Amino acid sequence: MNRELFSKDFTMVVIGQIISLFGNATIRFALPLYLLNLTGSSALYGTVSACAFLPAILMSPIGGIVADRVNKRNVMVILDFFTAAVILAFSLLMNGGNLVLLVTLTLMLLYGIAGAYQPSVQASIPVLAKQEHFMAANAIINTISSFSSLVGPVLGGILYSAYGLVPVLWVCMVCFALSAVMEIFIKIPFEKQTSHGGILQIAKTDFAESICFIRRERPVIGKVLLVVCGINLFLSAMIMVALPYLVTEVLDLEASLANRFYGFAEGALAAGGLFGGICAAIFADKLAIQKSGKLIIACAMCVFPMGATLALVSSGMINYLVITACCFFIMVFSTIFTVQMMSFIQKETPPNLIGKVIAVILTVSMCVQPLGNALYGIFFEICQGFEYGVVLFSGVVSLGIAIGARNIFRRFSAESLA
Repeated sequence: MNRELFSKDFTMVVIGQIISLFGNATIRFALPLYLLNLTGSSALYGTVSACAFLPAILMSPIGGIVADRVNKRNVMVILDFFTAAVILAFSLLMNGGNLVLLVTLTLMLLYGIAGAYQPSVQASIPVLAKQEHFMAANAIINTISSFSSLVGPVLGGILYSAYGLVPVLWVCMVCFALSAVMEIFIKIPFEKQTSHGGILQIAKTDFAESICFIRRERPVIGKVLLVVCGINLFLSAMIMVALPYLVTEVLDLEASLANRFYGFAEGALAAGGLFGGICAAIFADKLAIQKSGKLIIACAMCVFPMGATLALVSSGMINYLVITACCFFIMVFSTIFTVQMMSFIQKETPPNLIGKVIAVILTVSMCVQPLGNALYGIFFEICQGFEYGVVLFSGVVSLGIAIGARNIFRRFSAESLA
């Protein structure tokens, strides 16, 4: 078994991810923006975003179970082909019927597919790379995701502004089809697990086994999960709703440029993730678990300049530049933290449980995202003219969670050395 980091199969996984995630980033940028342009409502935008996350929550544990029991390559191929079919169906139906409902259903399908897809990608790392390469491998996957998210929204914003939604849909459909074809030729080692009972019984047993592992054998993973849930609820959800709403609806920017500027802002987020992934790969040996809390504190501190500028400065361009810069640094720190935590979980989890445990973590952490999206959509709607208050509230609560996270990691390090 070739377990070197840059083996042919790992390289093909990376290339497939580049193509697939480019399409994913572009379509997730274009569809919500299209809805926001049609309605101008942050509350509707937040509600639709919340609904879109629900299938991801439901499908992630299923994806984890499948990832441990089915060849991971086959999962990737089938889901990429299915995503291309969903986009094709939307492009054919978008000129008739209830467009808001159609956008919502399409986003729900896309997020559900992504929820089932990611456990297979993450679970493939331990069988394609040696343990000492886990941090670098995760950093590469995250870097690819960030790079695709950087290019996708920027090009998507340019295409969308110049030609509308349809060309964006066709580009994304081609990306998913190409990714699926490439993944057919990947060889991922697979050992079939024994099964007892029907599908529902297998799912129930596997899910319970992963929960028991997190609670009893590795409780620190559960504590990390609580931290991630808090950050998703109070920080990530705010960024997801605030960025498009502030740039396209609130800031004093020319209407013809607002959508393009939003694309650049999303690109800055992705660039932060790209830079954070590169840093995680370069400094993999120096990223100690006890220092992880400082990364979350840094994320929270970046929120305060955004709120202060919104409150004190009237210039739309200055506000835009400050918001974009802060989002960049938030993504740098959060990406390093994510890579570090994923590598830690992969090292602490047995191979037969890795897909399910990762799926549980993704599922639970995503559960709070729809609530956060919906709440911040309502908050911004209620606080029109005082949007800075919502942003500062997010910063204060996130900082409290970050300080608690720092204490958790310090205690874990002390217990490991004892």
